Amino acid sequence: MMRTKLGVLVIVLAAFGCEQDKTVKIGAVLPLTGEAAIYGEPVRKGVELAFEQLQAREDYPYELSLEIVDTESDPEKGKELLDQMYESGALAVIGGVTTAEALEMVAIADEHNQVLISPSASSPQLTGISKYFYRVFPSDSREGATMGMFANQKLEIKRVVILAKEDLYAKGVQEVFKAEFEQFGGEVLELIEFPSVPGDLSGLVERVVTLKPDAVYLAAYASDVAQMITGLRDLGYTDTIFTTSAFAAPDIIEQVGKAANGVYLTQAAFDTDSEDPHVQALVTPYRERYGAVPDLYAAHGYDTMLVLGQALLEGGSIKTDFWKAIRAIREFVGATGTIQFDERGDVQKFPRVYVVMNGTLVDYEARVEARRRKLLDELRKLQQKQQSGG
Repeated sequence: MMRTKLGVLVIVLAAFGCEQDKTVKIGAVLPLTGEAAIYGEPVRKGVELAFEQLQAREDYPYELSLEIVDTESDPEKGKELLDQMYESGALAVIGGVTTAEALEMVAIADEHNQVLISPSASSPQLTGISKYFYRVFPSDSREGATMGMFANQKLEIKRVVILAKEDLYAKGVQEVFKAEFEQFGGEVLELIEFPSVPGDLSGLVERVVTLKPDAVYLAAYASDVAQMITGLRDLGYTDTIFTTSAFAAPDIIEQVGKAANGVYLTQAAFDTDSEDPHVQALVTPYRERYGAVPDLYAAHGYDTMLVLGQALLEGGSIKTDFWKAIRAIREFVGATGTIQFDERGDVQKFPRVYVVMNGTLVDYEARVEARRRKLLDELRKLQQKQQSGG
């Protein structure tokens, strides 16, 4: 492993004496520094672990090489690096961690007629954008709809304020949330948008509090969401806060601290405590190497690399037809569940609602079901005691 002064990480694991036509280069163009590094770094870790596991398989017919480069959270630089990656012989590239990066990079994938697969970009604008673009992360159309329905139908929230950043990611998810929430009879008191530049959000937070909504929906990336949650709680806002999977970063949740407790967010199901061997195939080595459990983004990076490995088995290493091999994947099981893609390049996953409890993300429905079972068990024991005359 080697990191240059330019922030480029290169990993090449090649067995001595392997046949040249069996060697396949995979690229990864990720934000390892800058604002989006909070997502790019865990993605990198997940990609590396999956790559090493593929290489270690004695039955795997291909020798793989992996090159990872840093976009520095700059979509324009990501586009340039992607072009260079294809020119250097990469069969497929993992990239487009953020929506902004993915939208810039898709055009380059089209120019080269080669696969670009995103571990985490989620804007509805990316759906069906190219036959060469795929993503293992569910679209915001599902995430926003899930939260809109949950807020109104499960929690019976009637009046919300939406606080959203003026960027492609936030626009996509908040529009879907708004439409779904209003469809069920909810009222959006106000949509407050703020520019895509760093700044003080205290004035906007004060505006939310003065409107006295039943809940607020925050649509932005993690650093802005953290600032808004802290600001709301500091002003004494004790009602419900909803947000997106962008907040599902352990470091950010820890940074926000107690103010994050009770915050609801949507994300693809991923339970690090699961005994599922596909989950533990990531969790165990990740914990051993990094001394922590993998987050949602590490899991999706891991699965993205495994999907490319599976596509090689499905369709070989012919560049012009590799997209067909991706499309041919059916019910492939990874750490984040079963993966297969529709004709528009979207993965068939359905987000779930999680709530922050003591700094940890807890599956809301699973928690409700556990409480229900506990109550039923207590009721059953009480009935047995009464029947026995005790």
